[in-house]
Amino acid sequence: MPANKNAETRYKILDRLLANRYHHYSTEDLRQLVNDELHELSLAPVSKRTIEYDLNYLENGPFKADIEHYQIDEVSQKNPNKTVKKSCHRYRDRSFSIYQQKMSDEEKLILGETMKLLGQFDGLPNLDRLEALRAGLDIKSDRQIISFTKNPLENSSLFGELFTVISQKQVIELYYHTFSDVDNVRQIVLHPYLLKEYNRRWYLIAAAEDTGKLLNFRLDQIDKFVVLHSRRYIPYKGDISELFEDIIGVSLYDDRPVQTILFWVSDHSKGYVLTKPLHESQRHYRGEKEAALRRQYPAYEGGAFFSIECIENYELIRELTSFGADLVVLSPNEIRLSVIKRVEEMYQAYKE
Repeated sequence: MPANKNAETRYKILDRLLANRYHHYSTEDLRQLVNDELHELSLAPVSKRTIEYDLNYLENGPFKADIEHYQIDEVSQKNPNKTVKKSCHRYRDRSFSIYQQKMSDEEKLILGETMKLLGQFDGLPNLDRLEALRAGLDIKSDRQIISFTKNPLENSSLFGELFTVISQKQVIELYYHTFSDVDNVRQIVLHPYLLKEYNRRWYLIAAAEDTGKLLNFRLDQIDKFVVLHSRRYIPYKGDISELFEDIIGVSLYDDRPVQTILFWVSDHSKGYVLTKPLHESQRHYRGEKEAALRRQYPAYEGGAFFSIECIENYELIRELTSFGADLVVLSPNEIRLSVIKRVEEMYQAYKE
């Protein structure tokens, strides 16, 4: 093995990249990706020549890796109207690894149980090779133990396909429509980050390539998407799930503050709110705080007082109004007015 500094680390990174079938990596692509991971490990970057030496060593050294060298057509970065040849590298056998090890019986058991659970999600029917892996591990079908309510999609493979592009960090061109304009198909280039479920619907959370703004798309509004292999994927900086900690639903607003929303719930519904909080931040007021609130709001007898800390969005107001007269927002006034407006709109709709 060459005495190059950090060679073993580079081999581990290259081993994973060469087995990837969702990207076409040139030598320069491999150099950039290897250096990105070396940077995260506080290690020095390497040159293109070093990557060439590494590929040669993997192929002709003791590992005898069968590396396929091939070309694809790619849109020129300098001239979008011109197509150029791109030389790429990958393992001929996608299952090959220089670190292949046999799985222990315990590991097979754990993976098997996980796959059985995964297979019970009706929303994930087409994840690649799931059935082949299940058969290879000799996992026999058993009666269903866990059941999840789902919103059926016309394109049942869409979830699995989006799962793949997110996990493989691929840029996509999305074709979609809105419920109010079904016949007008729109398109946008996206960097996809997350699949999120809310209220029995699945949403794709992604950043628009032109603005970087985070957007959400209901899966039942997506017509199709195309993977753009020539585009460089820009990962989200940080933990994207943290963006949803201060909201109900999926609608994100950068310019709205987190507000403490105080509300009263009747005896009829307080048990429901206690056992199924509106938000993770929900507080149930008791003792001296409850006594002070009852003095401040004497019109509301019985029931219980709660608060949540959220950013106002469509889903928040819809949740607050879904309880009807059994839930009354007390503060802040901005949220009260939004609820009142929604109730008035409902009243007018019924009145007409």
